[in-house]
Parts: sequence; structure tokens; C-alpha cells
Amino acid sequence: MTPAQCRAARALIGMTQPELATAAGFGLSTIVDFEKERRVVSTTAQIRMREALEAAGVEFIAENGGGAGVRLKKG
Repeated sequence: MTPAQCRAARALIGMTQPELATAAGFGLSTIVDFEKERRVVSTTAQIRMREALEAAGVEFIAENGGGAGVRLKKG
């Protein structure tokens, strides 16, 4: 997951940074720093952020020649 995908995923479902921090079990600064590319966050943090966003209804689209992205899950 890229910082841009994280921002887009949150926007798609109307989730705030504090809400993502709570859902992923991290401090707000981890989310802010990741999204603003201030520092590299741990792989564990990135996985937990992604899992929280997926649980909230986001599907991540891999880089496949058309660019990485996000969309809402069907159903």
C-alpha cells in the first residue's frame, strides 16, 4: 500500500486519520507520517492499516500497468 492509496482509501469510505489509527491500533502520528511520507513506517504498521481499511470495505488494486489504486468492495 502506498501513502496515496491510504489517503484515497480513507476518502473513499469517509474515514478520518484518527479513526484509522484506532482501527489499526496505532497512534495518530503513525498514520499522518505515513500518508505525508515523513518517515518510513514498519511493515507491520502498513499491514494493519491496510487490513483496517479492507475491513471497512476497501479493495486495493495492484500495479498492473494501469497504476495502483483503490475501490469499494462489491457486496
